[in-house]
Amino acid sequence: MTVTQERTSRTGDKLSGRVAFVTGGTRGIGAAICRSMAAQGADVAAGYSGNDEAAERFRKQFCGDFPDQGFSVHKGDIANADDCRRTIAEVIEKHGRLDVLVNNAGITVDRTVLKMTDDDWRRVIDVNLSGAFYLSQAALKHMLERGSGRIVMISSVIGEMGGIGQSNYASAKAGLLGLTKTLAREAAMQVQRSGKTDGLGITVNAVTPGYTATEMLGTVPDKVLEGLKAKIPIGRLGEPEEVARVVHFLAADASGYITGQVWGVNGGMDM
Repeated sequence: MTVTQERTSRTGDKLSGRVAFVTGGTRGIGAAICRSMAAQGADVAAGYSGNDEAAERFRKQFCGDFPDQGFSVHKGDIANADDCRRTIAEVIEKHGRLDVLVNNAGITVDRTVLKMTDDDWRRVIDVNLSGAFYLSQAALKHMLERGSGRIVMISSVIGEMGGIGQSNYASAKAGLLGLTKTLAREAAMQVQRSGKTDGLGITVNAVTPGYTATEMLGTVPDKVLEGLKAKIPIGRLGEPEEVARVVHFLAADASGYITGQVWGVNGGMDM
């Protein structure tokens, strides 16, 4: 399988019997993560914010490609705490459990600091950082009751390096790294206190994609894209499936000794 081919069938059983909820899961990196999870045997729930037609198209295609896997879509505003808690509850009600939460949803509103409005700042922080907190808080409560679970944050290399015109995005994505490490410590502490130490445990990790070939880069002029590629040691954009592969690895039962870590998938941009 080349990195550009989408998974459309079972290729393993690393996630057999597990339920994964992927926010922003109907397009781009999120869609690739949903497919990767299903290819490893997971039932999948995909979150989305507004485009009902696109979500329905993805649902039909996904169910056609993975007819043996459970699948559902869940609409909500990730910046709204009540919506986040509702969608977590919906996933658990629909599938009976939640084993893996992937906080992938994100937006960009790019402007230099001097031109950025209060709303520009607040909206990106609310969606990209606060939403991940609300979802993780609700999911962690459920996971602690069972003594097992996986949370994966999709941050960004911009959160590690910064980016001109992206102070809001970089701050939110950097914030996810601190949230990851704190949640990882708290989850481990709570599992130890509960005495449920003979199971899979609860881990929290982050993945930091670099420039990846998704719709988010679709409007970038070719000249600008060539400039971006020139900054990447590997010399090309990443593919969504390359990010998804790391996510399903971290979500697997066998990855229980990995927590609080940041996994770069960036072609060598930050090393």
